[in-house]
Amino acid sequence: MEEVPDRAGDGERQCEGTIPGGAGAAAFYLRAPQPSAIPVLIAVPHAGRSYPGSLLERMRHPGFVALRLEDRKVDLLAEEVARQTGAALLVAQAPRAMIDLNRAVDDVDWDMIGGGAPADVGSYTPGQRARSGLGLIPRRLPGLGELWKRRHDAHDLAARIAGIHDPYHRRLAETLDALRARWGAALLIDLHSMPPLTLRGGQPGPELVLGDRFGTTCHGSLVASAFSYFAEHRRGTAHNRPYAGGYVLERHARPSEGRHAIQLEIDRSIYLDSRLLEPGEQFGAITELLIGLVRRLAREVAASGEIASGEWAEAAE
Repeated sequence: MEEVPDRAGDGERQCEGTIPGGAGAAAFYLRAPQPSAIPVLIAVPHAGRSYPGSLLERMRHPGFVALRLEDRKVDLLAEEVARQTGAALLVAQAPRAMIDLNRAVDDVDWDMIGGGAPADVGSYTPGQRARSGLGLIPRRLPGLGELWKRRHDAHDLAARIAGIHDPYHRRLAETLDALRARWGAALLIDLHSMPPLTLRGGQPGPELVLGDRFGTTCHGSLVASAFSYFAEHRRGTAHNRPYAGGYVLERHARPSEGRHAIQLEIDRSIYLDSRLLEPGEQFGAITELLIGLVRRLAREVAASGEIASGEWAEAAE
């Protein structure tokens, strides 16, 4: 089990949830300085590296599969960015192989669960993500095929939802609500990493992809500001393709109510070493890039909250 090192001076870490079979390991942790310094929450749902032995035993080629599913070490970027900016930080320690926090609890391929779908599911048809092999519990990966030696038990699925998925999303919502209450608006940055992208003709693809569910989860001015910032730093950035954002944004974004959310995908090759395993030479530079982005967006979100609060006050009068 690999632990993320704690750091002094950036708020107390609250460890919550439970990893089934993990000998008491917490499913995630929250670090939210009080009072909040900026109206931003950075969430990292796919970098968890606390693998129970019972999970690894079920996997075909566990070392390779785990690396393919992880947003490898992107939590270390998030840790440093949060420390430098004062952003709240929510990091999953439970691995994506166990349960995908960016999926709805009904996005299940019941063929991989022993006993199949329960009776109350009815004529359930798996969602697109489950059909692709990447539902609530990942089933297969391109080039690898099936990930598991045998089916999962229904009670295991229920325990993962109760111990990991439900408390993670409850805490995420509560943290955003608290930021919104203090600042008048809040921004969720759902942080992920991606394999290097290649364009047609073999040209390198964008290093970063911003997703806002095609304009539905974040005010356009914030997205435009993020694109402007990356352009100033000569970083190639794409919008919604190939990653538009998933369940986390769908569930928690309410831009009309001042709760904005974007998904940010970072090319692993620009912050990891050549093996895509450990922080590389450019880790510090990418950290600084993200620090600047968070500070810029935080100022704009805070300003938007002040404007909204003023409008509400005038309406109340």
